[in-house]
Amino acid sequence: MDIPAPYAAARDVVRPEWIDYNGHMNVGYYHVVFDLATDRFTEFLGLTPEFRQRHGLTTFALEAHLNFLSEVKAGDPLNFESRLLDFDAKRIHGYHEMFHATEGYLAASMETLSSVVSMATRRTAPMPDELNERMAAVKAAHAQLARPWQIGHVISARPIR
Repeated sequence: MDIPAPYAAARDVVRPEWIDYNGHMNVGYYHVVFDLATDRFTEFLGLTPEFRQRHGLTTFALEAHLNFLSEVKAGDPLNFESRLLDFDAKRIHGYHEMFHATEGYLAASMETLSSVVSMATRRTAPMPDELNERMAAVKAAHAQLARPWQIGHVISARPIR
């Protein structure tokens, strides 16, 4: 199985309604556009609409850490690179980078933790074996990538020693 490392199929464009009074993309819309990229990534992992319907499972966000690294403005094209950092029976730990598509610079990154949830109970539920197998293969492929400094980064007003 050929697994892209990182997964890099998500694309978007900064929409005019996402621009704030500073003339760049508003903080809240970073979450929106990263969520759209996450949807593409979770489908790549095997959580397609058909899979969700067939198994009555979905994912819920548990935690997200965003790093704002460079501005993007209205009309800027965006590319996303995503990787699976880890997973267990009920959780998915991912990481995404957002690049300016034509200038190539890293604009933002987002580390995420999601849980697999039963739509019937609205509680966490274990992944089926077929999903575990796919996740293990993707994790192995993505483990070869260099680990970005943002992963596990702690927020502090003072440098961590």
